[in-house]
Parts: sequence; structure tokens; C-alpha cells
Amino acid sequence: MEQDQDDLPVMRIRARPGAYACGTETIEQILRAALNVLVEEGSNAFTLRRIAAECGMKVGNLSYYFPHKENLVEELLEAILNGYSDMADEELRDASDDPEERLMCGIAFTLDDIRSKLTTNLFPELWALANHNEKVDRLVQDFYARAQERIALSVRAVNDTLTEEECRTVALFISATIEGTTIFAGHAKPWEPKMPEIKALAIQSLMHLVKTLRSDDLRAFRRSPARLAA
Repeated sequence: MEQDQDDLPVMRIRARPGAYACGTETIEQILRAALNVLVEEGSNAFTLRRIAAECGMKVGNLSYYFPHKENLVEELLEAILNGYSDMADEELRDASDDPEERLMCGIAFTLDDIRSKLTTNLFPELWALANHNEKVDRLVQDFYARAQERIALSVRAVNDTLTEEECRTVALFISATIEGTTIFAGHAKPWEPKMPEIKALAIQSLMHLVKTLRSDDLRAFRRSPARLAA
């Protein structure tokens, strides 16, 4: 089944020098075909031959732009993850100036996005690829680092009693908590119908954590991880 093009984020494709510069449309066609194969058929089907067939090209023509599969993987991930980052940045630009509203908006946006077929199918495939490819792992980790930095800035705006490093720790926890819902309540997953309640619980509990957490709590957790905050 072909992925609805309206569901695909805008790819930010890096400029290529020389002869490649005139092939931007072809490159985007190849990258979108590659994304469709990855989302619909998984990493096992992710071959140059299958991707060439998906976009109606001969393998030799595709190889002109991407001589090796690794080249295609790297550029696809860079384009798609940058697209996701741009989409998140745009969502926050349109959000309220109130720090609490902005953080709630960011949490809600991510959970809503997880319910899309693209995100539910794509990111587990990226995680699998990252386990076996250092370049993919670096790109995925850089993507999450940027996402967590946005969250950390929002956390600091809500609770300025925390240090920058503590805000990054809280941001990591929020990111991990949200991303974990993908395999349980993402698109077509068994508990997807529960996502409205999960979303409400996530916003309420995470916002309470951000507003009430103190540096002393984090220091106590480091000394005794089993300690519960009062």
C-alpha cells in the first residue's frame, strides 16, 4: 500500500555540488520512494533494486545519484529527520508564548504525531538500522538530541529553579516516556484507542513533574534511585 504523500513531512535535502545540483527533483523522487519502501515494507526490503522499482527507474540510473545503499540511507535519514525537526519547530512557533502552554503543546504534538502511520512504522525501522550502522545511529542520536534540547528549553522556562543540566535530564525522561508509547499505542497498535487517555495522563503527569521537581529531588534520586519524591 502506498503511503499518502500528504502524510510525508517536508524533506530538507542538502544541496549537491556540480552535476548533481540539477537533479534535485530526481533525488527527492528517489528519497520519497526509499521512505515509502522503508515504511511499508521494512528494512529487509530496503535495497537499491527495490527502491529503483518503486520510483520507476533502472538500478544504474539510481546508482548515478546514490552509488551505494549507505549513501542513500544517510541522505534519506538526514532529509527526513531534518524535516521532522522543522515540523516541530514550526509547531512551537505557532504555540502560545506562555511557557506552560508551549510545553504542553510540544508533548501533545509528539503524541499526536506518534499516531500517524508514517511515524509509527518509520521510527522502529530507524532504531533497528541504528543498531547496525554507526552513521545511522549518529543521525538518529543527533535528531533526538535536538528534540531534547527544545524540551529542555521549555522545561527551564517553566521551572527556573533547575539547572540547565537538570533540565536536560528531565527532557530526556520526557522524551523517553513519550517515545515509548509508539510500540504500544501508535498507529494500528493494540492500545491505540487508549491514546486520548494516555495523552491526557502524559500531559498532566509530566507537567506536574516539571513544575514541582527541585534540584534536591534529583540529588536524592542519584543517592537512592528507589526514593520517591514527596
